[in-house]
Amino acid sequence: MLNPMQLKALMKNLKTKQINAKKVVFELEDKKLVIENPQIIEMQFGGQTTYQIIGNAKEEADIPEEDIKLLAEKANVSPEEAKKALLKTNGDLAEALSMLKK
Repeated sequence: MLNPMQLKALMKNLKTKQINAKKVVFELEDKKLVIENPQIIEMQFGGQTTYQIIGNAKEEADIPEEDIKLLAEKANVSPEEAKKALLKTNGDLAEALSMLKK
């Protein structure tokens, strides 16, 4: 257990700074976690840097570029519209195509 003086000495060596970011994206095996407008604090202590990220994460399917191109071609829409449809349907090509054809 640290006494107050030891804690104060440790805190003196801790360097922190706020990082302004619009978005943080964690790319996982099969999806992405996206945090919009996060609060990020960088902490440096003992030669190591740690980042604390605070915000609400939402999951996004990891959409392959080939799927976006294929859907855009089949539905006769822009790649941006195709990607939006794929994100809404969690990457389901058939459902996205059906949605765009309506």
